[in-house]
Amino acid sequence: MVNNSSAVIEQYMRNLDSYSIEQLRFKCKDDIWSVGQMYIHVIEVAKEYIGHIETCSRATDEEPEGKTEDGTKALGENEWPNIRVKLEESPNATRNPESKDEIIAGLEQVLEKLDYWAGCVDETNPACKVRHGWFGWLDAREWFELVGMHSRHHLRQKARLDESLAEAGIR
Repeated sequence: MVNNSSAVIEQYMRNLDSYSIEQLRFKCKDDIWSVGQMYIHVIEVAKEYIGHIETCSRATDEEPEGKTEDGTKALGENEWPNIRVKLEESPNATRNPESKDEIIAGLEQVLEKLDYWAGCVDETNPACKVRHGWFGWLDAREWFELVGMHSRHHLRQKARLDESLAEAGIR
């Protein structure tokens, strides 16, 4: 199986080399994440979704419900909807990283788990699912794909944050 989710996380790893910790922690506005906060978010969500893969793989109860219309469309296109999602929590609820090493360690953990699941996600029962708040009931394979979709979605945000760094004269 092609592991596009890992390829996106590897791209984040390569991109990280071009930032200092000061650039990663810079916030152009209080209500907008820093690049580092975005990295922390991508890592935390990837770990959450991988946890759902694990839950699906251990489940024995089958779920008859399926994806929502948005979930069917997004997973069919293998792309997160191109809209800016506003989380209910404050942008400051996602912390800034302490160091680049912290981000590297988080990305490496995600890659390790994705590598493991790439080899066995298709062996899970597709009727065992966990509910996503927007996309509906997803099986292990769909959660696996969602890691890459969500991470790619944030590359758009990363480009905007990079522009803010350049405008502030620190990139």
